Amino acid sequence: MRRWLLLAALALGSSAAAAHEMTMAEMEVRQISRTDFLWQWGASGTKPASQELTPVWPEGCASAEDYILRCGEGGLRGTMAVEGVGKTYSAAMVRVLWLDGQRRVYTITSAQPRVRLYGSADDERGMGEIAQAYTVLGVEHILSGYDHLMFVIALLFLVGFNTRLVWTITAFTAAHSVTLALAALGLLTLRSPPVEATIALSILLVAGEGLHGRETLSRRWPALVAFIFGLVHGLGFAGALRDIGLPQNHLSVALLTFNVGVELGQLFVVGLAYLVYRTLLRLPRFAAGRTPALYFIGSVAAYWAIGRIVSIVA
Repeated sequence: MRRWLLLAALALGSSAAAAHEMTMAEMEVRQISRTDFLWQWGASGTKPASQELTPVWPEGCASAEDYILRCGEGGLRGTMAVEGVGKTYSAAMVRVLWLDGQRRVYTITSAQPRVRLYGSADDERGMGEIAQAYTVLGVEHILSGYDHLMFVIALLFLVGFNTRLVWTITAFTAAHSVTLALAALGLLTLRSPPVEATIALSILLVAGEGLHGRETLSRRWPALVAFIFGLVHGLGFAGALRDIGLPQNHLSVALLTFNVGVELGQLFVVGLAYLVYRTLLRLPRFAAGRTPALYFIGSVAAYWAIGRIVSIVA
């Protein structure tokens, strides 16, 4: 076992070191008329960004000769991506200089591969459109956030489907709602790597607690444990929300509906888990799968934790 852990640590360390060597590409997009833009890559890295990265412009925009981007009457509006991010370049920073003198900077990574442009420096969508968009973004984020989902599933194994689960999930929701709001509004800031490492460790701890029947703090007060770790998970949600961006108009609506979307996705997963539980409960070997499932969750969490800790110290 020690040999395997050492090999895993070495592999993670080498991948973290390789990631550390990756650089950020910079692109400038300057509006020169109502419908046309001039774009170019900046000098960065050992290989020209133009050889490694390919911009995918919003629908209706097309790059012509001499790096002229023509967008028609709709302007630079829609979803933009950059193909190739995550290989030679770890991120692409797109700086847009608008005709009215305002500028906005967008960061594209493999984790956040697309950004939304609105035809101007400011997001001019109405309240209803923003509410709908950020609710969907919240659902998408929780359903694609495997570490957050794994923590919720580990809680299900620890508590079970009983009345205590209601209080545990409520405590987790309340905690990450608080830190999500504080961090998104700039009132609480922490570096992302320690937050992500702590999230992985929280999964490992809850999975470990679920493997034994001793009356520990986690078993006596699961809601308290869920609340404490929920504070950290909220900072993880906030990091994703910073990557997506918050509109200056209707800021509170975007923040609230994103959180609502996260909760809807979370409740969907809990409901789906309950249906699976009720369906498989009568199978004679169903109870025997509990221990392997918790070992699997703990092993994945340990892998994440080692990798994230190594990336901090490397």
